[in-house]
Amino acid sequence: MTEDDYLPLSGIHQFAVCRRRWALIEIERQWVENVLTADGRILHERAHDDALREKRGDLLILRGLKVSSRELGLSGVCDVVEFYACEDGIPLHGRKGTWLPCPVEYKRGKPQENDCDRLQLCAQGMCLEEMLACEIPQGVLFYYESRRRETVSFTEDLRRQTRAMAAEMQELFRRRYTPKVKPGAFCKRCSLQEICLPALCRHTRSVAQYLQQHMEDSA
Repeated sequence: MTEDDYLPLSGIHQFAVCRRRWALIEIERQWVENVLTADGRILHERAHDDALREKRGDLLILRGLKVSSRELGLSGVCDVVEFYACEDGIPLHGRKGTWLPCPVEYKRGKPQENDCDRLQLCAQGMCLEEMLACEIPQGVLFYYESRRRETVSFTEDLRRQTRAMAAEMQELFRRRYTPKVKPGAFCKRCSLQEICLPALCRHTRSVAQYLQQHMEDSA
């Protein structure tokens, strides 16, 4: 696999919420923007300003850092990576001492009930580990609506889920397969609702089911 074959890292968040939405975006190249997606896009454009670098004592803040992982087959951009001066850290070009990286992902809303945000953050951490040859124990989610930070430990279980999800994304993309939808409350907020047609898809029969029914009716 070459870097040209890597899938967008941010897609793991979409995939964790709805595999069909992810496939419509990444495989079928469908996209419709609504107020929520526009708000999120503007938020991330601000966070990704790589011209902004801050140094606050033992803390170095970089924005819009490009990352990738051959193991996961993903590439993308971290909103923010905070580097803390630490004896167990890594050297950085042009900086004295050693530093421990910590990815920070910005989200517009509130903490999610599922692990979609944590999986995306963990994937960023794993990309950084592969690129910088270091171990990163945790990352941070910052939610604009609540204005609070949530520390996420990169446990082995979370890493396992991240690897499994990245592998499933690669397999569906290779097959160019768009899964059927599993309607949920999130459908009402989805900008692709008119394209996806979740209620219709729920009752759509497969070709095999259609042929089987047709043969039974003709018998």
